[in-house]
Amino acid sequence: MIKRRKLKVEELNRIDIQEFKEAKKIGLTVVLDNIRSLNNIGSVFRTSDAFRVDEILLCGITAKPPHIEIHKTALGAEDSVAWRYFEETLTAVNELKADGYTVLSIEQAENSTSLSNLHLDAAKKYAIVLGHEVHGVQQSVIDASHGCIEIPQYGTKHSLNISVATGIVIWSFYSQLSGNETE
Repeated sequence: MIKRRKLKVEELNRIDIQEFKEAKKIGLTVVLDNIRSLNNIGSVFRTSDAFRVDEILLCGITAKPPHIEIHKTALGAEDSVAWRYFEETLTAVNELKADGYTVLSIEQAENSTSLSNLHLDAAKKYAIVLGHEVHGVQQSVIDASHGCIEIPQYGTKHSLNISVATGIVIWSFYSQLSGNETE
C-alpha cells in the first residue's frame, strides 16, 4: 500500500504575490457581469490565482476589493490577481475587443458552443464573461461577444453556481492554453 501523507502548506512551494505578478499568465481575462455574491467574487479571485488568469474585470454591481467578505473566500488572491472596475460590462467588453481579445460569454444561448467542443488557439487572447446569479449575462453583452460557451449539464438543474462554473471554464482554458509553460 502506498502511503499518502497530507502535505503541509510550507511543502507546497507556492510562489509569493510578487512572483505571481511577474509570472507568465495563460492569456485569459475573466469578466464578472453584475455578480451580487461577495463569496462568489472571492472564489473567482482564488480560482484565477490558482490557474494564473491575467486579470479580472469587475463590472456593474460587482463589489471590488478590499472587502472582508471577498477576502473570506479569496484568502489573499485579491492581492495577487490584477483587477479593474467598470461601471458598465459592455464598456469592458468593447475595450477587450479593441485590444484583440476573443470575448466569450458563459451562457446557455442559441448557437452556443459546448465547452467540451471548445478548441482554443494558444496564440490568441481570450476573455470569458460570467453573469449575475439569477439573470445571467446581459443580452447586450451576449450580443457584443464573439460567441457563447455552454457547460454541458445532465441533471435536473438548469445552471451552476457562478464560482463552480468559473472553475470549470478556467480549468478548461488552462488545460488548452498553458502548455504546461506555467509550471
